[in-house]
Amino acid sequence: MEQRMLMISARKSGLYSNEELFERFGVSSKTGYKWFARYEAEGVEGLRDRSKAPQSCPHRTAEDVAEKIIEVRRHHPRWGPKKIVVVLRRRYPEVLWPAPSTAGDILKRANLVKPARRGRRQQVTARQLTQPLYPNHVWAMDFKGQFRLGVGRLCYPLTVSDLLSRYLTCCDAKRSTAIDGTRESLEAVFREHGLPAVIRTDNGEPFASHGLSGLNRLNVWLMRLGVRHERIAPGHPEQNPEHERMHRELKGETARPPARNEERQQERFDAFRAMWNFERPHEALGQRPPALVWEPSTREFPNVLVEPDYAGHMEVRRVRSGGEIKFQGEMVFISQALAGELIGLEEVDDGVWSINFVAFEVGRLDERTKKTYG
Repeated sequence: MEQRMLMISARKSGLYSNEELFERFGVSSKTGYKWFARYEAEGVEGLRDRSKAPQSCPHRTAEDVAEKIIEVRRHHPRWGPKKIVVVLRRRYPEVLWPAPSTAGDILKRANLVKPARRGRRQQVTARQLTQPLYPNHVWAMDFKGQFRLGVGRLCYPLTVSDLLSRYLTCCDAKRSTAIDGTRESLEAVFREHGLPAVIRTDNGEPFASHGLSGLNRLNVWLMRLGVRHERIAPGHPEQNPEHERMHRELKGETARPPARNEERQQERFDAFRAMWNFERPHEALGQRPPALVWEPSTREFPNVLVEPDYAGHMEVRRVRSGGEIKFQGEMVFISQALAGELIGLEEVDDGVWSINFVAFEVGRLDERTKKTYG
């Protein structure tokens, strides 16, 4: 500032030319003429240093836009910047929303982003599982880990989702994992949305038993409906990644902290279902919500279950109340879960018989040992 004032004073004296002044004070002619112009326009104040920050920045995000991004994040703390920007563009198409990277910077400045922890990548165990090709081809069903409600009772969330569209067809607060309660919820879902071709579960209760092929009353009922029941490998939830991801979101959004009782918890589950199906964008769906991909099944829930019809070459037996059939003059135990049901036996190898129920093979019978396996 002092040197600039001296240069201005020397110029006023008229003893030096401009070029001599620039050389004397060690500035370029461009810089010298700049200070002359500022002094003439603003006086001494024009010689002070000015901020080098641009007066306007096309990349600076407007405050109201940033506030909207922060508002959505606080309402959905598990959503990342990609989902937030997609939702805001859908809600307010007239606004020019920033890129997800900019939205991420806004969330970081607002202290709404925690550094991600690096975890070990799990290897998926090879197993023949049906790959969903269309909506209602494969559904996943599971009980999300139980938690204690405010009144002290345990809540067991039963969830069912379509694996292609991610559409959540059921999220019920149950008091236990009993078969009867599970079947009650499933029947309500089937009546509303129709039947899938396949239902995938883990190997826990109430989806499997220790008997032949894990049969129990629930999967026998599913087979009577024409729904194939498949299970992931024991101890490998990563084989059902879409459903497990939904479970993490469900727990974070609805059970931290849990509601006081089942009624209030069910209200949270219903709100989560609506958000998940109709609002939340899914990257695997091209940032669309499941409701835009899913459609109801064309297979309606039957009011009456008909008896299975087997091919003429099969030997048909009705399973007795204790789970046995009479085969080649002897009583052979098949499965308690099939008590009262018709099964079809087909010889597939020398002394080896396939045990069929409806359209599904549920095991094999060795006529020499009269033992079953499957």
